[in-house]
Amino acid sequence: MSSAKDVEGPRASGPEAAPGGGADPEPPSGRDSDPEPPARGRGADPEPPPPGGVLWSLSGDIRALLMLPAALTLQVAHPAVGAGVDEHSVFRTDPWGRGERSLRSLQLWVYGGAEAAEEGRRLRVLHRTIQGTDTRGRPYHALTPANYAWVHATGFPVYQHAARYLIRPMTPAQERALYAEWLQVGRILGIHDRDMPQSIEEFWPYWEKMLAGEIEATTVVRELVDVDQPVPPPDRGPWPLRMTLRALWPVLLPPLARFRRFVTIGLMPPDARAAVGLPWSAEQEKRLRRMCAVLRVVVPVLPERLRYLPRARAARAAETRRNS
Repeated sequence: MSSAKDVEGPRASGPEAAPGGGADPEPPSGRDSDPEPPARGRGADPEPPPPGGVLWSLSGDIRALLMLPAALTLQVAHPAVGAGVDEHSVFRTDPWGRGERSLRSLQLWVYGGAEAAEEGRRLRVLHRTIQGTDTRGRPYHALTPANYAWVHATGFPVYQHAARYLIRPMTPAQERALYAEWLQVGRILGIHDRDMPQSIEEFWPYWEKMLAGEIEATTVVRELVDVDQPVPPPDRGPWPLRMTLRALWPVLLPPLARFRRFVTIGLMPPDARAAVGLPWSAEQEKRLRRMCAVLRVVVPVLPERLRYLPRARAARAAETRRNS
């Protein structure tokens, strides 16, 4: 079993997001729709999550890679976000590049230090021109707070739920620390505090309201869990590996697609899974628990260079040197 240090909280106590876009020629204005970046008094950048916090341990662990598909799928279950990704994203033509950029962004938010806020600004600029009509015929803009905040909001429940399987259940103190740190990520992304639930007690009613009235199985959701969806072979990595994968891709893709669907649905919170209408059986739940039990034993004993993603590993090593 993994130790309590696998999910750390503050010492005292114990998933290039895919913002929706869409085609309103003039971005709407006002609190509920203002796409402009919020002012940061005196020009101060928001602080990233602290070293040694919950996210510091969680988001750089290689097991977090298995959590990302559930979060990304939940993001595009929002009608505006799903429409924006459907119309403006390159996820169909360049899935590996888009995944690499998304992972780089996520790592920068947590481990980037001064680069974290700069990455947040870059993402907002990137999404300023994304607008259109959502799946329900409503005009949308990528940076409308209700849309942008949903993309951010999906991270907390997915981390909280998936950690129970892949690492260990969090204590109440760790859950609160995770939520506080995730609010810091939201500020890095340029989201006003007024547009994010400010506590766990405020978050869950918001979550339930979104699941009940807003979330649906959009076109992009269906594609992300479709095992027959065409996916090009990886175009990154050493040339011999790419050539090998390209030759074997017709054989490798079907089981990989089934595994992607399995972890996407399995590590999604059950209430969200039900809201989107994704099937999940008792037998699948048993298989997921068996797989995660193995990972809980194997991953913690791996050397640091294998257990953590490169940026996380570098940040952890730098923090160790500062404290030594």
